[in-house]
Amino acid sequence: MFAIVHLDDVVRIPPNRMKSSLNVTATEILKEKYESMISPELGYVIMIIDAKTNSVGKLVAGDGATYHKVSFRALTFYPKLQEIVEGEIVEITDFGAFVRIGPTDALLHLSQITDDYLKSDVKQGVIVANQSARSLKIGSKIRARVTAVSLGKGTAMGKIGSKADTSPQPSKRKEGSGYCLIGKRSSLQEM
Repeated sequence: MFAIVHLDDVVRIPPNRMKSSLNVTATEILKEKYESMISPELGYVIMIIDAKTNSVGKLVAGDGATYHKVSFRALTFYPKLQEIVEGEIVEITDFGAFVRIGPTDALLHLSQITDDYLKSDVKQGVIVANQSARSLKIGSKIRARVTAVSLGKGTAMGKIGSKADTSPQPSKRKEGSGYCLIGKRSSLQEM
C-alpha cells in the first residue's frame, strides 16, 4: 500500500553545502539518505515530498557543519497482509517470472503459479500451462493477494508471500498459490 508518512530527523549540513537555501539543502540531504531505502517500519521509501527545516541549528566542537531538526513527508510503499496488488510481468526466467509490484520487482516461482504443470520458454518470454494451455508472457497483468511480508533490517530485498491470479479474463479466473520475493533483481539472481 502506498502511504505518505510524516517523519522527523536531524540533518547535518556541511559548510560546502551552505550555498543555497537551508530548506533546499536539507531536502537534498534527506533525499540522499532516505530515497530508495528499505525499512522494516516504513517499507520502500520512494521519495521525499517536502521538508520544513528549523532555521536554528546546533554546532559541534571540531565539526564545521550545522545540525538542524527537520520535519518532512515521504511517499512509501509497504505491502500489507491480505492486500490485493496488481502487477505486470517484466521478465520470464527458467524458474518463474519477475512481476513489477509498486516500486520493485517480485519473483513469482513456477511452482507457485497454478496446480498445472508449467513450462517456461525464456527465449519466447512465455510460461505455458500444459493442461489448460493458459499462458503468462511479458506484459501480462496479474493479481496477487499478500499473505506474508518480511522486510529485513538493512537488507537489499524483502519477501512477500501471495496467492496469484493469472487468468486474463475476469469471469474465468482461477486462484492458485503464489510466493513472491521482492528485491533487487541482481540480488535475487545470485541466490
